[in-house]
Amino acid sequence: MQVNASSQDAKVEEAYPSQTGQSQVGRLGSETIEYRKINGDNVYEGDILLTDAQVSTSGPRTESAGRTTGKWPSAIVYYTIDAALPNQARVTDAIAHWQANTTIRFLKRTNQTNYLTFRVGSGCSSNIGMIGGRQYINLASGCTTGNNIHEIGHALGLFHEQTRNDRDTYVDILTQNIQSGYENNFARYSTLGYSGSDFGALDFGSIMMYGSFSFSSNGQPTITKKDGSTFSIQRNGLSTGDLSGIDIMY
Repeated sequence: MQVNASSQDAKVEEAYPSQTGQSQVGRLGSETIEYRKINGDNVYEGDILLTDAQVSTSGPRTESAGRTTGKWPSAIVYYTIDAALPNQARVTDAIAHWQANTTIRFLKRTNQTNYLTFRVGSGCSSNIGMIGGRQYINLASGCTTGNNIHEIGHALGLFHEQTRNDRDTYVDILTQNIQSGYENNFARYSTLGYSGSDFGALDFGSIMMYGSFSFSSNGQPTITKKDGSTFSIQRNGLSTGDLSGIDIMY
């Protein structure tokens, strides 16, 4: 499967494009985080929606810092697709990609309590991991199959690759080039208070990774490799590193 990807893919992966909302400080697990309050939602790293309970809890939530939380039991995700969502093939194609490459199974919901609904949204966004009850992946018209694969990654428990605790070993974050209001999309996710660690080395080809020019304010890179070179965003499909991480998680 080929899905065209560009620097715009990360820009599309926002809950509320062009809205920065109000900066808030809360807690995710035992770690203090900065997030944005937009239209009543707690928005973290641009496209991750946190529940009020998630930003106020002080207990451990993850098994691998910055990477996993709230696993779906037996690696089964029950789901529905809202009838009003256009171009539903981007959902079914994304689900097919996950099922063809991982042990995760997606089953149409009948009466299950915990399930995922794909619906129309202002941008592309998802909760992180299974939160309990009904949860959503929100998709605007510009959200592609590749964006959907990315958002399903969040729903399964994956954070963004560039927020890994060890990312400073692999990349430099050029904060002076980041659009105002989007700085927390690049914040490093600390391992403080969590059991486990990140999976393997940072994966530049991960579908959960931003590209070098994501959220740039001036056309200059926001992320470079340690040697100063740039790299492209990848939204074609799950990388070898993504598959290894999911295999360890589930």
